[in-house]
Amino acid sequence: MILSKRSTEPGINIFNGRNIMKAFAMLGIGKAGWIEKARPTCGPMDAIVRPLAVAPCTSDVHTVWEGAIGDRKDMILGHEATGEVVEVGSLVKDFKPGDRVLVPAITPDWNSLEAQAGYSMHSNGMLAGWKFSNFKDGVFAEYFHVNDADGNLALIPEGMDPVDAVMLSDMVPTGFHGVELADVKFGDEVLVIGIGPVGLMAVAGAALAGASYVYAVGSRKVCADAARAYGASEIIDYHNGPIAEQVMKLTNGQGVDRVVIAGGTVDTFAEAVAVLKPGGIIGNVNYLGSGDTVNIPRIAWGVGMGHKTIKGGLMPGGRLRMEMLAKMVTSGRLDLSPLVTHRFKGFDHMEEALMLMKDKPRDLIKPVVIIDPDLY
Repeated sequence: MILSKRSTEPGINIFNGRNIMKAFAMLGIGKAGWIEKARPTCGPMDAIVRPLAVAPCTSDVHTVWEGAIGDRKDMILGHEATGEVVEVGSLVKDFKPGDRVLVPAITPDWNSLEAQAGYSMHSNGMLAGWKFSNFKDGVFAEYFHVNDADGNLALIPEGMDPVDAVMLSDMVPTGFHGVELADVKFGDEVLVIGIGPVGLMAVAGAALAGASYVYAVGSRKVCADAARAYGASEIIDYHNGPIAEQVMKLTNGQGVDRVVIAGGTVDTFAEAVAVLKPGGIIGNVNYLGSGDTVNIPRIAWGVGMGHKTIKGGLMPGGRLRMEMLAKMVTSGRLDLSPLVTHRFKGFDHMEEALMLMKDKPRDLIKPVVIIDPDLY
């Protein structure tokens, strides 16, 4: 593509009279790469944001390489970012250009009937509160659009590192939501399956909620060490045998009160059901990228009558959630720094960071790409 001229605004080019920008996108199932696309326009209740730092997610991997939500053509990837507001709509009251903001991965339509019913993450359809890199372009671009800015943005608190704060977009609220779905209470014994960044936040959330013992399933040392720091009592390596057998041994055959599933496959539910006590709850926040059915063992589920509850949910989004979680960080109750193991300086490293999430080397928890040179 030949650019006819360049704008005086950094990062934006003019092509045939249109503002265009650089972005990293899903080109089709199994393919991702760089594209140029028109800069998004701002509606009256919306904001246009310039990213300060962004992070790829395993969800991006499921989306591109498994086609988990269907084929997408030239859809900009990414749903984890902190940013700086560059434009707001005429009806936006609480934000202005120059504000540095937390951006949740889930940005509901707050006037929808689903939001009024308490399920904002499904506003206007199942999973439709998840807009970035699902129903619209994501955040891996020089600029991105945020709907309902007053309801979905939150100011970055003074002194908070905008790089660490990217974890508040998705990793923290998703992990904590798994704990909420499982309804962890004081004294509960909890199993967390999967200790990537979401699972680590489920470990932290379970400990904060008052769990007596937290058993965490994972094999990478960097994740296991972080899990212990966040409150895990025992690390279970699935390479050493079936998860259920190891948990039952650790619990003297009693099983656990709650399970949070933050990783695995459709077959992982069988392990979770097998170790769950009658009356227990499984909270699933794992994105099942493939498989047609979820496998639940009939006998272990009490032939359907074991009072073993399974809940699965997309994390809540929105401003209030961001503000409340940010206070957990600024108060010193939650340290996000162990999650970010790889920091890349410059937008051009986007593909490299995404491939790390795909390949998951042994020293990885989460990569962040720093866009703003002032944060280098």
